[in-house]
Amino acid sequence: MTEPVHPAAGPSGTAEPDDAVRRPVVLVARAPERAAGLVALLRERGFDPVAAPVIERAPVEDPAELDAARERLADGAYAWVAITSVNAVDALLGPAADGAVAGDADTGPTAGPGEDTTSSGSVAGSGQRLPSATDPGAHDSPPDDAPGTRPARQVRWAAVGPATQQALAAHGLAVDLVPTNATGAGLAEAFPGAPGDPSPADASPATGAAREHRVLVPLGDLASDTLRAGLVAKGWAVDVVTAYRTVAHELPPERRGPYDVVVVASGSAARQVATQLGPQRVVAIGEPSARAASAVGHTVLAVADAPTDAALAGAVTEALVRT
Repeated sequence: MTEPVHPAAGPSGTAEPDDAVRRPVVLVARAPERAAGLVALLRERGFDPVAAPVIERAPVEDPAELDAARERLADGAYAWVAITSVNAVDALLGPAADGAVAGDADTGPTAGPGEDTTSSGSVAGSGQRLPSATDPGAHDSPPDDAPGTRPARQVRWAAVGPATQQALAAHGLAVDLVPTNATGAGLAEAFPGAPGDPSPADASPATGAAREHRVLVPLGDLASDTLRAGLVAKGWAVDVVTAYRTVAHELPPERRGPYDVVVVASGSAARQVATQLGPQRVVAIGEPSARAASAVGHTVLAVADAPTDAALAGAVTEALVRT
C-alpha cells in the first residue's frame, strides 16, 4: 500500500512524530453516533477514522401534507406503507419510545434510500396492525371507547433495508417486505402487484382509490421518483408525501482534511462532500451513491458489496491496498 502523506496532526487531532508510520485518515461522512460501528472497524484495521456529518434532516416547512397522511394512515386508508430511510420513519412516526438510533441513509444496520444489495425479496404472509402511536395523544392511553379513539387498522410495512427495518421495529412494527437489493428500485421490484384490476396511474386520495390499492410513500425532499414509478407500474395508487428535508451540515475547520478516503452513504452526502471539500477519493455504500459521487467529480475507489459496516470497512481496506 502506498504510504499516504499527512500533516503531523491530522483531522483526528492526533499528533505523531515525523518518523512515525502514518495511518491512512478516513472521513466517515455521517454523524458520530451513527458511524460508531464503522469507525470501530476501521480503527481495528489500522486506519485513523473520524466521523462528521455533512447533511442532516430538517422538518418540512409546512407539515399539513404530512399530517394529513398520518390521519389517513390512522384511518386505515392504506394497504401498505413503503419506507426508504430511517429519517422517514422518524419523520412519520416520531422518535422511538426507547430512543434507539438505528442508522441513516444507506448502510445496513445503518440503511435507507441508497441501501444497496441485489435482487428481490419476499412478502410475509400476515398483515401488520398499525399501533395508536401514530395518533396525536396516543401515549395517554385513552380507553377503547373514548371519544375520537380510532381502532388499529391493518397495514403492511415495507422497508428498503435492515436499518429501516430496525427503526420500524423500535416502534413495535413488524416489517412484511425487505428487498435484498436495498434501493428504491429494488424495493419496487420486490413489491407485489396490486390486487385485482390495476389502479389508474394518477390515482390519489382525491380519486377515491380503494384502500387495497393504495400505498403511502413518505420521502425526503431530494428523493428520486424511482419507487413511485415502480409501484404505479405494478398497479398501485401511490401517495407520495414529503416527510423531511435534507440540509447541509457544515464541517468544522478541524474536520476539513486532508483525507486518504471519504466514505459516503448517500448521494446527498457525496454532493455535500464535493461542495465543502472539493473532489475526493471516496468509497460508496452502493451503486446509487457511487453514481452520485462520480457525477460531482469524486474518484470512486470502491463500492461496498453489501450495505453493512463490515462491507464498508472491507471496501475501504481494498481501496487503500490497491492505491
